[in-house]
Amino acid sequence: MKLLLTAFFFMLFINSYGQESVDFSQPNYENIEKEISKKRSDFYYPKLMEKFQKGDSTMTIDEKRHLYYGFQFQDGYNPYARSTYKDSLQTVLKEANPTKEDMKDIIRFGDLILAENPFELRTINYQLYAYEHLQMEEAFHQKLQMFRSIIDAIFSSGNGLTEETAYYVIYVAHEYIILEINEYTFEGQSLIHHKYDYMEISENPDEVKGLYFDVSASLNSMSKMFEN
Repeated sequence: MKLLLTAFFFMLFINSYGQESVDFSQPNYENIEKEISKKRSDFYYPKLMEKFQKGDSTMTIDEKRHLYYGFQFQDGYNPYARSTYKDSLQTVLKEANPTKEDMKDIIRFGDLILAENPFELRTINYQLYAYEHLQMEEAFHQKLQMFRSIIDAIFSSGNGLTEETAYYVIYVAHEYIILEINEYTFEGQSLIHHKYDYMEISENPDEVKGLYFDVSASLNSMSKMFEN
């Protein structure tokens, strides 16, 4: 079933999203941390998370940026944690001929994983696949909007072509998602200036050698773990 899910990932993005040329800017983490903590702010974090989980299509790009990048300042943020439910989900995904009950299990285990990390993009994609096959249209579109909100935030931060225009991500796993969305094949990885992941990619029509990702959010979290 994994090959089908990978194909679905590309279909989902190309047919339902489509990357467009947009203005991008580096997120100011200090300002974001301040705004999401103000109860009267439009960017108060509980309000943003409520909109996100409802699949609110009216969310602005600023709201999406504060939501995504603001998660690093929440107690639940742990960029290197692995959910205990992933093994259960992987067992279902290995089924060659998934049943209706398997699809329900994908959704069930997915919900448990997303309760720990609401931005686990591959899990959202698996759920979208299950929702489509179960013809759960409303749930599908709600989850699709959640998926798009995360990708919108990342693409608003840069284009990845230089260190100055690096994509900002709060999870290293999102780097690989961005490569897949751009239909690039991963070749190698290196950490530059203790801040950027440089992802080398194979030969491609765009003649792009690699993409830069600012991973300071993850690295800062790791530093704090060692301090405690």
